[in-house]
Amino acid sequence: MNKVKIYLSLAIFTLVTQISFSQVKDENIGSEVVNIVKPYTPTISDAFKVKETPVMEDDESMNKETIQYNIFSFPVASTFTPAKGKAASVDKVEREKIFRNYATLGFGNYSAVNAELFVTENFGRNSYVGGMLRHLSSQGGIKDLVLDDKYYNTSLDVTYGTRERDLSWNVDLGVKNQIYNWYGLPTKNIVFDEATIKEIDPKQSYNTIALGGKLNLENSFFNEASLLFKRFSDGFGSGENRFYVKPNFDFDVVNQKIKANFILDYVGGKFEKDYTASNEIKYSNVIFGTKPSILYQQDDLSVQLGAGIFYTTGKINGESDSKLFVYPNVKASYKIVGDVLIGYAGAEGGLNQNSYADFVDQSPFVSPTLFVAPTDNKYDIYVGLKGKLANAVAFNIRGSFNNEDNKPLFMSNEYVFQNANTEGYTYGNSFKVVYDNVKIASFFGEIKADFSKNVSLGINGTYNNYTTDEESEAWNLPQLKVGTTLDFDINEKWYAGVNVFFVGERKDRVSVQSLAAVFPPEFQPQDVTLDSYFDLNAHVGYKYNDRLTAFLRGNNLANQQYNRWTNFPVQGVQVLLGANYKFDF
Repeated sequence: MNKVKIYLSLAIFTLVTQISFSQVKDENIGSEVVNIVKPYTPTISDAFKVKETPVMEDDESMNKETIQYNIFSFPVASTFTPAKGKAASVDKVEREKIFRNYATLGFGNYSAVNAELFVTENFGRNSYVGGMLRHLSSQGGIKDLVLDDKYYNTSLDVTYGTRERDLSWNVDLGVKNQIYNWYGLPTKNIVFDEATIKEIDPKQSYNTIALGGKLNLENSFFNEASLLFKRFSDGFGSGENRFYVKPNFDFDVVNQKIKANFILDYVGGKFEKDYTASNEIKYSNVIFGTKPSILYQQDDLSVQLGAGIFYTTGKINGESDSKLFVYPNVKASYKIVGDVLIGYAGAEGGLNQNSYADFVDQSPFVSPTLFVAPTDNKYDIYVGLKGKLANAVAFNIRGSFNNEDNKPLFMSNEYVFQNANTEGYTYGNSFKVVYDNVKIASFFGEIKADFSKNVSLGINGTYNNYTTDEESEAWNLPQLKVGTTLDFDINEKWYAGVNVFFVGERKDRVSVQSLAAVFPPEFQPQDVTLDSYFDLNAHVGYKYNDRLTAFLRGNNLANQQYNRWTNFPVQGVQVLLGANYKFDF
């Protein structure tokens, strides 16, 4: 405090001295002009901070006080009750009721009738019985025909089965009656008088009785087995028995799946006479075969390696023949891009049983004078690519080369003047079966698109190139087939669909009468070409309610007067109007 007093005294003395000197000098100090060029503008560089650090001279320093915090908690009663969560409401679509049975009835031009009845019923928890009755008929009426062209097709199938957790089986019984007419009289190639035409009875009837069954096992090396016995006969005393049993085994060995398929296939029958009524035809063929294979899977690669071994013994008119066959059984696939792009390839073969019933299914206009023998499919080598172009668009393309020995080909029967056999099929209006070794180079492509659950489209095409050994042509086999299908729902009540297919040219050989007026007349075989054709079919339906639906179907809407078989024209525009009714007992 003493230092402060001294500093204060010096300051007061200095101030008094200055005042004294200023009063002694001359008071007139004169004048001076000061020009202010610009106002002072300070910059940041003019600022400075004090670099002195103040010195604390307090004698005492303050100590930091220690503070303690205490929390006093006590329970507080609450009356709040949270509300339970509630899911947002969703508009439920009414579930469509599924009925177990239905009946269909339709009528159309050419006096066509189409009827179906399907019923099924459960017994207990696991057993069921069902039945299907079908009928399709037409009274004919194709233009410019001189023979009756009506047909009937009626069948009844009954099944009984059981489904268990590890076992399921069913037994089937079927009967069928078919009536067709050999109406394809070659009036353009051969001259028939009225008396001869009136004497021709073109009617043929087929009858089938079949008894079969199937057995499936889960979690067992014995996977499944199927068997069938079929009795097939016609209106000319022909009869055929067919029996086969096919057990399949599937088991794992050292993490590898082993498959073994076996087959025992017998067919035997007789025709009362051949085409010239000179001999009876008897035939029988027995095939024993197995196709063992091992399945290898690694990541995206799947390979099945195996072989087929078949032994057959056959007899035609008392002459026996037995052979052993070995075939490849190799298949492979690789997922190139997941399920979007898959490549596949294979080489397969087998011994295929033929039968009279199978030939009739392909062409009901065959004569009951056939030779029946199995087909040796030496190999079918193929490579392909399948996958998806988009989520709703799938495709499949494949190229193959197939080698078949003893392949059956349909050819028109020749006309024999004053034939000892005068049945209704001996006027060049029926077909026989000839066998030849045929090699087929084939290309196949297919696209399927489901644009939505209401619209679906499918397009497919096949091109075949045939090479034969004995015959000059692969009779009645087209080189090109193309088909497309479009189905769509217009709204909740209406639906419609369109189906179009194209079939290319085929070759056949027929008998042609010489133009020379000689007796007896002369007939020469001549190769003919059947024109290609396309067929336009469509349907539209109206769902009146869950049970009742009305429909309108149209076939051959382009009214193409084409021949599916030589001299066998098809019906023109066909319209069928009907209804379908669903019900439960």
